[in-house]
Amino acid sequence: MKMSRLTRPSLYFVLIAASIVYLIPVYVLLVTGLKSFTEVNLDTMWNLPASFSLQSFVQAWVGDPSKGVIGLSGNFMNSLMLVIPATIISALLGSMNGYVLSKWRFRGSELLFTLFLFGMFIPYQSILIPLVQTLQTMGLYGSIPGLILVHVIYGIPITTLIFRNYYATVPHELVEAGRIDGAGFFGIYRHILFPISLPGFVVVMIWEFQAVWNDFLFAVIITNKPAVQPVTVALNNLAGSFVVEWNVQMAGALLAALPTLLVYILMGRYFMRGLLAGSVKG
Repeated sequence: MKMSRLTRPSLYFVLIAASIVYLIPVYVLLVTGLKSFTEVNLDTMWNLPASFSLQSFVQAWVGDPSKGVIGLSGNFMNSLMLVIPATIISALLGSMNGYVLSKWRFRGSELLFTLFLFGMFIPYQSILIPLVQTLQTMGLYGSIPGLILVHVIYGIPITTLIFRNYYATVPHELVEAGRIDGAGFFGIYRHILFPISLPGFVVVMIWEFQAVWNDFLFAVIITNKPAVQPVTVALNNLAGSFVVEWNVQMAGALLAALPTLLVYILMGRYFMRGLLAGSVKG
């Protein structure tokens, strides 16, 4: 009992200290974004702004043609047009794959699952040249649909793994009961597994959302025109032609990170529940 009373405050202290350290970069981003360009320097980077102003955020969002700065607003919409279909399609394909590999075992299914997992460990850089050549042949290079296709394919291994582990916890008797009632392959998935898949979909969609939204490598290679580039690439191009306004850069970084931050704040508890839902069988 005494150890418990001593351990709990110590644990809270460590957690609070770790949270403060983790949030230090966010603090620097925020206070720098609220400063004017004349206030930004290394000596006063920890200081609060002399006056509260959102001008840096406005400039980061709408841009400033006189300074050669292109805003993030249009590219922000490009990211939404990318991340929503890529996340939904990846989740649906992963769900179907997990269903097949967990409830419809066949000869070679374990080898197939291993090959799916192997896709998680292929470095992005190693396939860039054949990837670009393939997209050019398909007529999708330099477009958002082409980038969606890339993220869907690269998302299949992790979504398949998550859903396979999740569906493995579903009693096989439910599938057998569906077969007895006359349900076929798609009928079992639609009426039995899909309705109870919400925790798995939450985990997969949060994971895919942040992975696709924060991607830079594929985005900068595949979308070669500013008009179709996602917000991560636009953030890299936010600097002016001659002078880098760090207050605008910091404000832009916060704006670009805001969607994923909101997703984790609003749905973080469901993310943990979904992970735990597929962690124990039986």
